[in-house]
Amino acid sequence: MSLLVDPCCCKTTLTSSRFFGIPTSAMSMRAVFAKNKTRGLGFGLRQVRAMQTVTLPDLDYDFSALEPTINGEIMQIHHQKHHRAYVTNYNKALEQLEEAIGKGDSSKVVGLQGAIKFNGGGHVNHSIFWKNLAPKKDGGGEAPHQSLGWAIDTSFGSLDNLMKKINADGAALQGSGWVWLAYDKELKNLKVETTPNQDPLITKGQNLVPLLGIDVWEHAYYLQYQNMRPDYLKNIWDVINWKYASQVYKKESA
Repeated sequence: MSLLVDPCCCKTTLTSSRFFGIPTSAMSMRAVFAKNKTRGLGFGLRQVRAMQTVTLPDLDYDFSALEPTINGEIMQIHHQKHHRAYVTNYNKALEQLEEAIGKGDSSKVVGLQGAIKFNGGGHVNHSIFWKNLAPKKDGGGEAPHQSLGWAIDTSFGSLDNLMKKINADGAALQGSGWVWLAYDKELKNLKVETTPNQDPLITKGQNLVPLLGIDVWEHAYYLQYQNMRPDYLKNIWDVINWKYASQVYKKESA
């Protein structure tokens, strides 16, 4: 583990081999979610001060680059409005948490946990989501090969079977949330998981590494697909960045 400065995504953060390619603020925040899950609200002032504020990451492509699968208006609103709001509200909650702990206000500390989880999870999830997408000209939609392709065949029978399962699980998710392709570092296999709201994948198990996350909140598709979430899920495969997922899998399964 090493310390670096990431000018795009946060101030000073810790890096770890576990979260290849994810903005480093998301890495350290996932560790915080894990500690809170196993240790309750055991925040100390020292731990809070060690948690750095985050910033909105840049996209690797233009807002309109994923058209016609996802139009530019959706991408701009999603990134500039929704993700930015998670960043702003997470940073605000951290400041309030440090103040509450400094005052010994346990009620305030407890009351802030929901905002930290929701907005922090929103930042973590969206930072992964942007990496999971790529324009067709940059390889979006190209099927995975080699190690990840073989692992998908082993776990699901074929890429087509995996896509059908993700589509079905994502369409069936009540309300808002995420559907994930995860690598289980303990069992050494792939699995599909869903999480509600903005819960990050780590809330389903500290051994799970996100290879692919698809946002099924309505703000991700409604302006274009309206209430037809299944159509959005069917079409998004045309811009999925399997190269990125393959890089993460290769690193994490080594």
